[in-house]
Amino acid sequence: MQYTQLGKKGPIVSTIGFGAWAIGGVNWGPTDDEVSKKALHQALDLGVTFIDTADVYGNGHSEKLIAEVFKERGKGDVIVATKMGNDFYHADESDDTGFGPIRANYDLKYLIWAAEQSLKRLRLETIDIMQLHSPTTELAQRDEPWEALLRLKEQGKILHAGISIISFAETEQAFLLDEHHDLLDCIQVRYNLLEREAEKELFPKAQEHGIGVIVRIPILFGLLTGKFNRQSQFGEDDHRRHTLSPEKLGEYLDKLDDLKPFYDRYPDQTMTQTSLRFCISHPACHTAIPGAKTPKQVRENCAASDLGPFPLEEIPEGQ
Repeated sequence: MQYTQLGKKGPIVSTIGFGAWAIGGVNWGPTDDEVSKKALHQALDLGVTFIDTADVYGNGHSEKLIAEVFKERGKGDVIVATKMGNDFYHADESDDTGFGPIRANYDLKYLIWAAEQSLKRLRLETIDIMQLHSPTTELAQRDEPWEALLRLKEQGKILHAGISIISFAETEQAFLLDEHHDLLDCIQVRYNLLEREAEKELFPKAQEHGIGVIVRIPILFGLLTGKFNRQSQFGEDDHRRHTLSPEKLGEYLDKLDDLKPFYDRYPDQTMTQTSLRFCISHPACHTAIPGAKTPKQVRENCAASDLGPFPLEEIPEGQ
């Protein structure tokens, strides 16, 4: 496992982390809590020191599972990043689809309260990194979310502040790094071999200001593992039924065909490992957070850190 500092002000983290959305038990098909905990243990055994979660993942369940694992083995030097801003506390309890209704809530009072609930679930006195959870540009332009992060820092409830950039707005929201670089220690951004919008403006600004970059969706919901085809279908309880509709899946697979020569260049690696290595090869990027529900998936993911980044001359041109 390789390690790096998350920007100029952030902590030292493993270059491959553990994305804990799937273990929340919602939106990713069936999960088993005991298997999920084994996956977390496997990650920590292999040297992972960065876990990314959110209060809304399984309506707090992901955070609780992480706390259970820490109770069993201690937290040690593991960095925990969570998120706030999606209010599931006041959702309609009669809706059990897992897709809502959850509303964005960036009011100052709510955000402070939500952070305190995460602290309780994680059983921590301080959260290493608190991120705004993909606010729209309109919400991100309000003062309250930034005031909340600042107050939480001043109160010692969080050590570092970040924002998860909303998907497909990587260029649109790049200005936030200029406006809030004094407060921001890191950003989280959607980035992978098929989605490279962040390279245009966001990454240069992150480098300019010394802001750490966490890469989410590095294997594009599993698509860049090579296990899907045009006939792939997802269950009712799997968000990919919507995010990877047959039409969208076909578009991605067409683009993936063009990358076959790149993948073929590394026959001793799985597609997953090649995809993850790409994400940690950009000079602006520090850690990637693939999801994992089993120890086997964890082992495959972690091997990408062992292999290290690609030389820049080997990376294909963006599409």
